[in-house]
Amino acid sequence: MNKIVLKYILSNFFKSFLIFSLVIFCFGVILNLFEEIEFFKNVNVSIIKPLMLTTLFVPSMILKLLPFIIFFSSMWFIIKIRNNNDLLIMKIYGLSNLKIFFILAFTSFFLGCFVLTVVSPITSSMVKYYEVTKSQHAKDIEHLVAFNNNGIWIKEPILNGSRIISSNSIEGTELKDVSIFELAYDHKLKKKIFSKSVNIKNKTWILKDLIIFNSSNDVFQKQKKDIVEINSMYDFEKITSLFSNADTISFLDLLFNYKELINIGYSEQFLDQNFHSMLSLPFFLFLMTSLAVILTMYTNKSSDNYKIIILGLIFSVILYYIKDLSVALGKTDRIPLILSIWAPILALSFFTFIGVLQINEK
Repeated sequence: MNKIVLKYILSNFFKSFLIFSLVIFCFGVILNLFEEIEFFKNVNVSIIKPLMLTTLFVPSMILKLLPFIIFFSSMWFIIKIRNNNDLLIMKIYGLSNLKIFFILAFTSFFLGCFVLTVVSPITSSMVKYYEVTKSQHAKDIEHLVAFNNNGIWIKEPILNGSRIISSNSIEGTELKDVSIFELAYDHKLKKKIFSKSVNIKNKTWILKDLIIFNSSNDVFQKQKKDIVEINSMYDFEKITSLFSNADTISFLDLLFNYKELINIGYSEQFLDQNFHSMLSLPFFLFLMTSLAVILTMYTNKSSDNYKIIILGLIFSVILYYIKDLSVALGKTDRIPLILSIWAPILALSFFTFIGVLQINEK
């Protein structure tokens, strides 16, 4: 293959990709900056702080939109070279539609691999710094949830005092080896509860196999019970969501530090979902580029450009909701979680195969 032609294809393809990424970045900065200014409106900080936090956050948003950015970048590139007859010149040099298709598709695939191994660790570190910085300015410290090497710690307000809860580990929706201390407003200890397991699936917690120490005139009286229910402002979903920001975890973290993430409180379902979602990214980029090339190469009429763009927008919206629906079915155990992530990829592969046969004949 002529190296000049290959260089032309790759340079212009990446140029289109960078232009679309820059446009999305600018929109993201504008939209998120208003949110950050609203957050800091009652805090004595300069405009530099919201702007800095926005700059840290937006790159992770771009990674989420990467399949759609690559889709429209590919469409724009093919429409451009078709309109200025560069596509015809490439065919004279011996490049068929199929060859151009594979050049762009595999370029997107390797771009996805680069994002996973190089870009993802950088953006995850940026989001971690973003969250830590914002948390330093958060005023709501009446309640607190923290994970560390010793397990989980929870502080929450209750009637006439507060409650402090500690647990060695989480297994499914249950806290194991739980200690609960109820304090009065003057921080005087009112009650101690020790339970082997606590089901926190709902905000009505179910404590099993427990010992209760109630304070009476500064003397604690011991009482054993099989099951007791208490009300909390937290449930399993709310607790895990506080530490389930996928943007703070890179692909390399999931690949090499999986057990450490489990030990500090992340659920296996959450980690497995994000691992396979990230792992599928290069294949998703490959297929999105493939579909963009198939749509734009299906016709050679310049008058059809607007129709193609509108069709691409409709297709993107439908694919977005299908992908979300599939993951939702996996989270609710309607279908296996891993299958729910890869099912849209497999479906797109089928349509891509049919489309490739069509454009190869043109």
